[in-house]
Amino acid sequence: MNYRHSFHAGNSADVVKHSLLIALVRALQLKESALTLIDTHAGCGLYDLHGEEAGRTGEAAGGVLRAFADANPLLDDYRAAVQAVNEADHVGAEPRLYPGSPRILAQLLRPQDGLILNEKHPEDAYALRGAMRGTPAAVHERDAYELWLALLPTRTPRGVVVVDPPFEQTDERARITATLAAAMRKWSHGVTVIWYPLKDRAAHERWKDKLRRIGIPKLLTVEHWLYDADQPGLYNGAGLLIVNPPYAFTEGLPPLLEALRAALAPEGHRGQITADWLGG
Repeated sequence: MNYRHSFHAGNSADVVKHSLLIALVRALQLKESALTLIDTHAGCGLYDLHGEEAGRTGEAAGGVLRAFADANPLLDDYRAAVQAVNEADHVGAEPRLYPGSPRILAQLLRPQDGLILNEKHPEDAYALRGAMRGTPAAVHERDAYELWLALLPTRTPRGVVVVDPPFEQTDERARITATLAAAMRKWSHGVTVIWYPLKDRAAHERWKDKLRRIGIPKLLTVEHWLYDADQPGLYNGAGLLIVNPPYAFTEGLPPLLEALRAALAPEGHRGQITADWLGG
């Protein structure tokens, strides 16, 4: 699977991922101490939903455009983050531009917080630097897994690492598993968010068994299944692994997940979003 951000900007996975990321960071910011936010696979940072790559898939129609058509106030923070990168005189209209995680994280920064972005793909890294101009973000162009470990522990007492790979390589899950295990040895109290696609349920369960063996005491899995029955060989949805989520985040999660499920359910399907502790 090739999940390069530009082809899938604003799809249902982005809506869930970015809604939860906003809620997670804001829960952590209930404490005054500084946060370091690290995005290991940052992409371009900003996407044109009318551009060639996003237009080729048209996936925003089942994602951000559904969220903008929905009236649930629990999605207001997400809609506001998207609206912030669009023209002020088009408030309420369908967005043309979509913010990747870097631009969303930049919106959430307090004066005491820091933002470190990484994108290995040279063209995307160039676009990322342009998209982040005027923000305090530091941009790197390195191997994501090497950078993930190199920056731990964070310089501030608290931090969040966001890992959002394109899943171009067959060993992507193995690299995630090995790097997460090493990261926990260096930074056991840190918060880590890992995105993954849902395609083959049996293979996915085998991966979760391997993650369980790492022995992380607080490992939450949030999974969004689009269809009421698996569609063999197709993209069936996406999930997030969240290490050490704060209580304020998990407490408010059920109504937010229900709002996302209702807004994003494809025609003729109810869809499902689950949140479960994987445990150690």
